[in-house]
Amino acid sequence: MAFFDSVKEAITQRPANLKSPFFYKTDSDAGRQLEHLKEIHKTAPDAIKPRIEQDIKMLSYGIAGEENIAFELKNSSLPIIVLHDLHIVYKDLSAQIDYMIITNKFTLIVECKNLIGNVEVNSNGDFIRTVPYNGKYKKEGIYSPITQNRRHLEMIKRVRLSVKNNFLTQTMFEKNFDEIYKSVVVLANPKTIVNMKYAKKEVKEKIIRCDQLIEHIKKLMNESKNVISSEKDMFKLAEFFLGFHSENTVDYTKKYGVAETEKEACITTDIKLEDTPLYKELKQYRYDTSKAEGVKAYFIYNNAQLEELVSVMPETLDELKNISGFGDVKCQKYGPAILEIVRKTKDK
Repeated sequence: MAFFDSVKEAITQRPANLKSPFFYKTDSDAGRQLEHLKEIHKTAPDAIKPRIEQDIKMLSYGIAGEENIAFELKNSSLPIIVLHDLHIVYKDLSAQIDYMIITNKFTLIVECKNLIGNVEVNSNGDFIRTVPYNGKYKKEGIYSPITQNRRHLEMIKRVRLSVKNNFLTQTMFEKNFDEIYKSVVVLANPKTIVNMKYAKKEVKEKIIRCDQLIEHIKKLMNESKNVISSEKDMFKLAEFFLGFHSENTVDYTKKYGVAETEKEACITTDIKLEDTPLYKELKQYRYDTSKAEGVKAYFIYNNAQLEELVSVMPETLDELKNISGFGDVKCQKYGPAILEIVRKTKDK
């Protein structure tokens, strides 16, 4: 059985039996943006550098907080699927989800906050932060992460309803939505003191510290009366949301009024990624291959991987392996055709 499990894992690039956390999407837009900013900072005018440094600082805080959550999840021993930094786009709406955790009973949406200073949540649900300022302390309101999560859940509801085929399934889904999809705000800075003395009960239940996350998930799983989902359905759900993911880019050259490099300044265009010849060729190859093998198109590579192929334009198998989801087996099976498509497109 172990041999067949190993073969299955090699082919599908996922565990044969889900016994521990599986990070199905690990890359981060924030990480790419941080490296991007560091490159811009090297050649930026001195007058602009302080603004860039502030953005680098804020991105670094966010990344550090998300890494703390990743550490907790990886050491949890829970049979869960984790999607990190999911940017869901549907029609004219979008949502940036820090972590989507798929369990066999529900899906948890995590909003990570690595806040500096102490935080008070009052009876109105307002978040008020106290931070050092010129040797004193000042209070400032911050956008409610609970409201952010509420918007994320609304987006998820719309996306899932879009594939419900009839009135009955739509009605049942909406009726059970709050039991199937849950949210929590995780405060990732261990030094932050949170005062929720006057916060309402429903607000208190949605705010936890990073080291409480695993116990929170276990508690929700024990309390849930939902039917247990199979691993197949859990992965199917993960693939579904990955199909709506797209890279969340920030045009820093426009923000700061500078060109990052001479090369990038020359190739800047208004062409959408989906309209590029390479995107169309790779999408057609994915479709033809999936039909020939009798599998879903996203088994070949999902939309997020397709976009990364277009962005990276790999020239070798080693470069292809750097793209999330492309292991040795998948690279051997599809790599030569993908690299040939990239090469031909470059030569045109």
